[in-house]
Amino acid sequence: MLAEVTATRYVTPLREGGSLPGIVEADDLGTYIMKFTGAGQGRKTLVAEIICGQLGRRLGLRVPDLVRMQLDPVIGLSEPDQEVQELLKASGGLNLGMDYLPGSLGFDPLGFEVSARQAGRVVWFDALINNVDRSWRNPNLLVWHGELWLIDHGAAMIWHHNWPTAEKASVRPYNASDHVLATFGPDIASAADEFAPQITEELLTGIAADVPDEWLADEPGFDSPDALRQAYVNTLLARARTISDHIALGEPTKDKPSQAPEWLAGKPPRRAVK
Repeated sequence: MLAEVTATRYVTPLREGGSLPGIVEADDLGTYIMKFTGAGQGRKTLVAEIICGQLGRRLGLRVPDLVRMQLDPVIGLSEPDQEVQELLKASGGLNLGMDYLPGSLGFDPLGFEVSARQAGRVVWFDALINNVDRSWRNPNLLVWHGELWLIDHGAAMIWHHNWPTAEKASVRPYNASDHVLATFGPDIASAADEFAPQITEELLTGIAADVPDEWLADEPGFDSPDALRQAYVNTLLARARTISDHIALGEPTKDKPSQAPEWLAGKPPRRAVK
């Protein structure tokens, strides 16, 4: 189970995304990026952050540590920004924290070299979780101490916004043409050989267990949080069996709108790779 901490001080908001995450300090003396249950995207983005983040870590990819984070809205009383105050008031109780990487830089494909093996591992992982939000428009990668770190998986597993489509999602192809690492010649075959055998029901069941019951409750079509957890396991397990054969790499688009969900459209545009 994820460690649990309590937020003790709200430091500052991060305004690069529509969910308005914030930097907070906690009672374990750690500093975290906090994502809130009261944000407009809802609790499913936090479920995706846990399942995808923990899966990435288990596969050996660099993903910041995750914690369950308790929030008392009283810490926002001195916050001068009304939008932030309202978000904190709406997010009392359990939220999600991600380890803050001080001094990290946003990934720039023109300034940081990525090997074909490393690119292939990230592309294969994103294909598995159907991550639509790691394109050249919005890389969601950081460089910290000379290493590549994966962040922001809230837009992945888009099928869990419409569970009746999940079975079809297990065989849906993944177009990686606009992936931020596509220009590095990703070795997808090598990544498939390494990762696919590791995606077992036991692995996925353990990861799904990290998601709090309260974020899985009352989902239409499921009679319990455990039944919903099993749906995540089944979909990812089925997808892992076939996705290696359905990853497309073509010419990146130059002016096509992002395929990310509409609720991510508030993110500022990033410079396109020429």
